[in-house]
Amino acid sequence: MALTRLSGCKVNFLLNILGRRADGFHELETVMHPVPLYDELQFATGGQGVQLTCSDPALPVDGGNLVRRAAELFLRTAGIESGVRIHLEKRIPLAAGLGGGSGDAATTLLGLNELFGNSLANAELERLAASLGSDVPFFLQSKPALATGRGERIQALDDFPALKNAFIVLIHPGFGVATAWAYQHLAKYPVALNGQPGRAARLIARLHEGNLAAASAEFFNSLEAPVLPKYPLLVLFQEFLRAHGASVALMSGSGSTTFALVEGKDSAEQLVEKFRAKFGTSNWTFVAKLTGAS
Repeated sequence: MALTRLSGCKVNFLLNILGRRADGFHELETVMHPVPLYDELQFATGGQGVQLTCSDPALPVDGGNLVRRAAELFLRTAGIESGVRIHLEKRIPLAAGLGGGSGDAATTLLGLNELFGNSLANAELERLAASLGSDVPFFLQSKPALATGRGERIQALDDFPALKNAFIVLIHPGFGVATAWAYQHLAKYPVALNGQPGRAARLIARLHEGNLAAASAEFFNSLEAPVLPKYPLLVLFQEFLRAHGASVALMSGSGSTTFALVEGKDSAEQLVEKFRAKFGTSNWTFVAKLTGAS
């Protein structure tokens, strides 16, 4: 038996860090939105244990891989002794702040659960997802969401009227930023480390009011504090995008992807052309209408 599933990614419209917790994690509030850029996962029963292959040789397929960890955890929890073969066709950039690995882990849980006759209830899948990583539970569902706690508590949100005509531009500079590094160096920026709660509620309210330009001032990412000084190229990206028509330009997650929100497809494509003329064609770019932007 076999099945194939697409696995998406996200951007953080807001990532507000509220301090370091006693357990070593960071308390936060974040507003995440799905992006229609997908990896592909192929699942099949057979063999022994978990056999994982990947189209991208830069991504290890050993025990540290989130897909492998998710598959092993699922089989162990569900009490399944038969093996699975998984192939990951990787299209989302690595270490990009887009949650590609977290999405792949969530899709692995959902895919294997379907493959093995829905052995686990949704609540159990949510528990497993939270144990794998803070972003993983978001990808068990397909809506925009508010995440709190360390990011594992998910509240799905209605589509945002302000995004009715919005297109997203993603720009990846060809290097990644390790999430652990970004959080470690956040300690040097106490204002960013100890943000004030309430930013997420303000952003959500503005996005529901229906005016993207009016909402733009509420987009925020605490992790820009340590990342942008180390990678000033990302500052230049944001300045250029805003100067050439982007309503919003922000780093997603821990970086290194910059995203821009633009009204209309033509404007988004023209923005990418101008960006390439300025910065060259070596940067990976992607344009799409936001999923769920009705």
